[in-house]
Amino acid sequence: MKESPGVPSTSASNHQQHQDRKRKRPSRQPADQKSSQQTLQSLYSKPHSPAACSTSPSHKRQRPDDSSAPPATPPPNSLAMADMYSFSSRSPSTASNGVIDLTNGSSPATPRRINGSVKSGINPHTGAKKLVVKNLKTNTSWDSKAYLEKIWGQLDEALALIFKDGQQGFSKEDLYRGVENVCRQGGASTLFSRLEARCKSHVERDMREPLVEKAGQDHVTVLKAVLAEWARWKKQMTVIRAIFFFLDRSYLLSSSKPTLDQFTPQLFRSVVFSHELLKSKIVDGACELVAGDRTSTAALDKDLYQQAIDMFHDLGTYTSTFEPRFLALSQDYVSEWSEQMITEKSIPEYVALADELIAKEIERCEEYKMDSSTRRELLSLLEDHLIVRKEADLTDYDALSTLLENYAMADLKSLYALLARRSLGSKLRPSFEKWVDKTGTDIVLGKESDDMIINLLSLKRSLDQMWRSSFQRDESLGHGLRESFETFINKTKKGDATWGTDNTKVGEMIAKYVDQLLRGGVKAIPEVLTARRSSSITALPGQQPDAPVEDNEEMEVDEDAEVNIQLDQVLDLFRFVHGKAVFEAFYKKDLARRLLMGRSASADAERSMLTRLKTECGSGFTQNLEQMFKDIELAREEMQSYKQRLEDRLGFEKGKKLDLNVNILSSAAWPTYPDIPVIIPANVKQAIDDFELHYKSKHTGRKLDWKHALAHCQMRATFSKGSKELVVSSFQAVVLLLFNGLKDDEHLTYAHILSETGLPEPEVKRTLQSLACAKLRPLTKHPKGKDINETDTFTINGNFEHPKYRVKINQVQLKETKEENKETHMRVAEDRNFECQAAIVRILKSRKTISHQELVSEVIKATMSRGVLAVSDIKKNIDRLIEKDYMEREEGNMYSYVA
Repeated sequence: MKESPGVPSTSASNHQQHQDRKRKRPSRQPADQKSSQQTLQSLYSKPHSPAACSTSPSHKRQRPDDSSAPPATPPPNSLAMADMYSFSSRSPSTASNGVIDLTNGSSPATPRRINGSVKSGINPHTGAKKLVVKNLKTNTSWDSKAYLEKIWGQLDEALALIFKDGQQGFSKEDLYRGVENVCRQGGASTLFSRLEARCKSHVERDMREPLVEKAGQDHVTVLKAVLAEWARWKKQMTVIRAIFFFLDRSYLLSSSKPTLDQFTPQLFRSVVFSHELLKSKIVDGACELVAGDRTSTAALDKDLYQQAIDMFHDLGTYTSTFEPRFLALSQDYVSEWSEQMITEKSIPEYVALADELIAKEIERCEEYKMDSSTRRELLSLLEDHLIVRKEADLTDYDALSTLLENYAMADLKSLYALLARRSLGSKLRPSFEKWVDKTGTDIVLGKESDDMIINLLSLKRSLDQMWRSSFQRDESLGHGLRESFETFINKTKKGDATWGTDNTKVGEMIAKYVDQLLRGGVKAIPEVLTARRSSSITALPGQQPDAPVEDNEEMEVDEDAEVNIQLDQVLDLFRFVHGKAVFEAFYKKDLARRLLMGRSASADAERSMLTRLKTECGSGFTQNLEQMFKDIELAREEMQSYKQRLEDRLGFEKGKKLDLNVNILSSAAWPTYPDIPVIIPANVKQAIDDFELHYKSKHTGRKLDWKHALAHCQMRATFSKGSKELVVSSFQAVVLLLFNGLKDDEHLTYAHILSETGLPEPEVKRTLQSLACAKLRPLTKHPKGKDINETDTFTINGNFEHPKYRVKINQVQLKETKEENKETHMRVAEDRNFECQAAIVRILKSRKTISHQELVSEVIKATMSRGVLAVSDIKKNIDRLIEKDYMEREEGNMYSYVA
């Protein structure tokens, strides 16, 4: 240890200061120890005068002066200071330059005593001394280069054995220690350079050359050979790394050179894999394994393929070499496969095979841990060739219409799911709309109109289920479905069904179907539409639906709920109808029959339907319908008042007089009924006159028109086999009363019945036909036949019988005749012309001047809710208004309003 020149040594002075601090500390010691302390104090400290002590800044109290005390003798075992710090008399050897050699065995200088105090041999005023510490180890004659050569010789022999796949003949532990020693002596760089050269020589000579000789063989064979050498090389390097582990961790890890883990694939890649004769065959060999699996010509060797993928990953050549080649060959295969399958297979078969191919390719990528980039790019090219480039074939109308007609839910779901992979599901919309429009048009404009609503509801229900299940509620297809229904439902065709008018037949048939539901209740619902079926979604007529899906599980509902469900479904169709005037006219007429004849199955269902119509069309649409219900309620109260008055005045007894019930109807709210002349029996005439007198006494200024065609009655009839109570119409009752008092064999001629009843001839024939030619025949026609002739005669049917006491005879007036149907259509068409003319006038009054095209467009918008006329009919109404001087033509195909 050396001290810097000019810095005084402080070892002795520090010791002196330490002793001074010890002397200043107060102590409570025994007397002998105190005397000993004083003796030592006298050796180390200088005498102090009392004055000096008193002037000390830290002095508080003056201690007793001990100078007069006799000097204490040290105890025998006490060590004198001179003995404690005695050294050999020989002073350390000091060089002339002031350097002290501490390695010399001489002792320090003996301390000197000055004025009773001991002074060390070091004089602080002489300057610092330079201390020199010499190396105690002796120099050896070690040769590190010779040791390196010795260890490398052992390592070289071991490497030779390892490269021959041997594991015996050397000690790994000794070799490891040898490598460690060489690295510690600075030979790590040389050692790695020799190892690198030795390994490279081995790979080139023992591995690459045999593989190059096999390069002429097929790709798979070359791949197998390379994989075998790669596995062998990794095994050899595992042993080598264990021996050179210290080199790897201590030198290579912190240097720019590759570690042994990195060196293993780098050397094999640069020497073997990158060889021009081997590289393409190795990659193509792996691709041929997949190609054989795709074409089913050879089963995929899973172990071999997995080893190849792992090798590509280990060598770092997967992304740069294998993946591009694999994707290029895959694209060629998929392109050829899709072209072949789309021409040879049907669309459902192609979709199934395409789904299977995609699933198999992605499963292979996941099973063999191929990169996510490979899966992504492979999936992209699969979808591009199988879906995007085949979009026209997959969305072709002919192919889709076959699936729709067969109600192939599963195939449609697969087709949509395949297209949805590239967000192309909405591309089915044009073909889907075309099929829906064609199918619906055939139903609406077809000849069989009786089942029109049933077929439309079945079609709507089937397509709704198809949209929810197969098309995954696709928004675009949903809009297409609604637009298609709106298009074909409002198609009109002038023909016999609509009596040459532009009226839509759908409105009429919806009204009749609602009448059927409200009259018959749940019994009137067709089985094909009931919600309580095991599959509530049915196919089109004549088709078999697929197996029920989850949404079609059996539904248990009560009768009222069943009727409400059917009304909701009918209302779905009603929403698509533009011309609601036809529906209103027929619904109003049918409602009147139900209310007057008491034929409604449920008053709640009637009110429920009225509420639905009010919500859908507004209060203006249902104003007259609501008034009809009010009239029935008021008529019921009026009849109660009349009967009470009759009992109070005449003492009316039930069963002895005619039981009359009358409904007073508002002519503005109810349909218009014709006045049919008829000769009323005297007792009935008297009861009618009595009620009319009572009514006019309460309501002055009102006129009553009796509509006998709407009346019905219950009458007792006696036959040879028993008495019955017949429920008949008023016209039937008038005819049956003519046979009172006649025997079973007495005949009445057709002419006699015609003159006695006063009915028009068509009504007489229709009434006699219902009484003598229907299933229940209280009268017998002579001769027998279905048609009524003027020469026919009629007698009482003595063999009439029925298991029930009350028998309902077919009431002709409850069924709509052709004349009534024609009259309704003609009235609706005429009302539409009036509405069209009113709309034209309103538009002209607001615009004053307007072009022809604009006028036609505005009229169509204004009259859409009540029913749109054809453009030719709109032109006719314009001409009528010009003739009436409401408007006039101007130049430039313009119209102006005439104030």
